[in-house]
Amino acid sequence: MNSAAAALDLDAYLARVGYSGNLAPTLETLSALHLAHAVSIPFENLDVMLGLPIALDLDSLQAKLIAGRRGGYCFEQNTLFGAVLRQMGFQVRPLAARVRFGAGDATRPRSHMLLQVDLGDEAWLADVGFGSPALLQPVRMTPPTPSQQFGCSYRVSRDGEFWVLQLLEGPEWVDLYAFTFEPQFPIDFEVANYYISTHPRSLFVQSLFVQLRTPEARSLLRDRELSVWRGGEVSTRRIESDEDLLAVLSEHFRLQFPAGTHFLNRT
Repeated sequence: MNSAAAALDLDAYLARVGYSGNLAPTLETLSALHLAHAVSIPFENLDVMLGLPIALDLDSLQAKLIAGRRGGYCFEQNTLFGAVLRQMGFQVRPLAARVRFGAGDATRPRSHMLLQVDLGDEAWLADVGFGSPALLQPVRMTPPTPSQQFGCSYRVSRDGEFWVLQLLEGPEWVDLYAFTFEPQFPIDFEVANYYISTHPRSLFVQSLFVQLRTPEARSLLRDRELSVWRGGEVSTRRIESDEDLLAVLSEHFRLQFPAGTHFLNRT
């Protein structure tokens, strides 16, 4: 067992995500735990907006996401989820991806972390740290069989040397991100994390993001605009004050901050 897994408080994690099911390293366990994590721990970059560093060591991740009941983005969430899966006996490999969603023709850096989970002869893509539109359950790597997830369809397809996670929007498959199976090491994610959290051209430095998806609804906060999708309809409203913002974080995302907390305005 690696040192990261040995340091993990599995019971505290399971309580955080509200999971009390089977712990055997099976597809059923992976799917159920993936869903429990995704609906319990929000995607967010609030520490960046507070001018705080993002630490990826397991002690810091447990203090923030578990004990602190906070969220995080891909490097934080998938590092923690990968450690959980390893401790439960899963075979896990971290991979790096270039986000294509919303990129147009631009080529973005490999700034996203995902997990390959091997179950027998099958490889599954697990990812609890992608923003909008987020996976709720793992997706089979091959062949490109669509995965139906609470009204959304995903698949992994081939594009030359890349494998691409896609989302079905209307009649078209839309690329979310592209990756290869090149091994990644912790230092690779440290470098990418530093870019994401500090570079002035990074979206996570430019804007505040918080998202939480459940099977019934999806809530997305970007800067001072909150959008909620439910039952095929979307409602949007503007947040006018810091006090209102803290109330929205509590009500929609279960994130608690002291009164008077002020996030950097990027509006």
